[in-house]
Amino acid sequence: MSHAAAPAHGHAHAPVLKMGVPIPNGKLGMWLFLGTEIMFFTAFIGSYIVLRLGSNGWPTRYEDTHINVLLGGINTFVLIVSSYCVVVAHEAMAQKNFSKARGYLWVTTLLAFLFLGIKGVEYKGKIDHDILPGRIPETSSQAMQKVSDQLEELVRERFHAYTHSGVITAERPGDLLGIAPLVQALQSAERPSSMTDAEFKGYQESASADYELFQKWMNLEQHVVADVSLAQPALPADYLVKREALGAGERLPALKLEEVRTYLTELKTTGPLSGLISARVFDPHPMVYGNIFASCYFIMTGFHAIHVIVGMILFGMVLKQGSSLNERWTDWVENSGLYWHFVDLVWIFLFPLLYII
Repeated sequence: MSHAAAPAHGHAHAPVLKMGVPIPNGKLGMWLFLGTEIMFFTAFIGSYIVLRLGSNGWPTRYEDTHINVLLGGINTFVLIVSSYCVVVAHEAMAQKNFSKARGYLWVTTLLAFLFLGIKGVEYKGKIDHDILPGRIPETSSQAMQKVSDQLEELVRERFHAYTHSGVITAERPGDLLGIAPLVQALQSAERPSSMTDAEFKGYQESASADYELFQKWMNLEQHVVADVSLAQPALPADYLVKREALGAGERLPALKLEEVRTYLTELKTTGPLSGLISARVFDPHPMVYGNIFASCYFIMTGFHAIHVIVGMILFGMVLKQGSSLNERWTDWVENSGLYWHFVDLVWIFLFPLLYII
């Protein structure tokens, strides 16, 4: 009877099993993370496309949106160059040329700062023109009311200078109706002991213009609230009370958007405060879907800017090593580069969607 030959060492060796995929854990983790990020931005971009295509009258004029295509194009170029620098930095790390890698990562970080700076300029332009979610008038009545509100804010600011300096003492500093007569009477008022003649004279010289601005604002506010044409110089004392009970044929002519534009143009071209009014009060342009547009713009570009900052932090951790940077950071640079390329790719989609189409 034959017997099988026994193993040389008394037992058989089990085959070595290799689990998982042949990819470093760090890179695998980055790809999984980028997968979630792709879904995140796809949801935003897809929602924007649906809203954009399904909204007849989406704001596209520069006068309405203050979308600066030139600045957006410059930022696109900046990010593309930064991606190239990351590639060169990774190659330098693989070649153990760490000083070269640091240099290109510094360039990438500086380009990221430049991107955020340009984006800040764009944001400031929209904030200065009050193109913010929830603050954009979408109807003619809202646009007319906004002009009145901006004039009121300017009047309030001008009157505050009198009460804050002590040239006028008001029982209720926020009551414009109560302060206005005091401003009007400033020409014949006595100089406060705490103020020099030159300072007091300056307030006296500006008082007449500020009081006139107050009157112009009050006139517009009354007509906007009552919805009565500016061609009707004075409203009946009880018109607001009776208005709802009046029939359509009994009401005074309604206020038109073009009237408010003409009224504002006159304020911007005549008087000592014309320049200030031009800078602070914007022409009434109702924008249908304006608030949705502003929300989409700030959400998508804002989240993208946050991702840019995260990328800067990743590169900053490498740069922090200084001259002690070594090959142990090669995978970190590679994975951070994958993240950075994704951030750039997202902007490649956002730029035409928000700035061009």
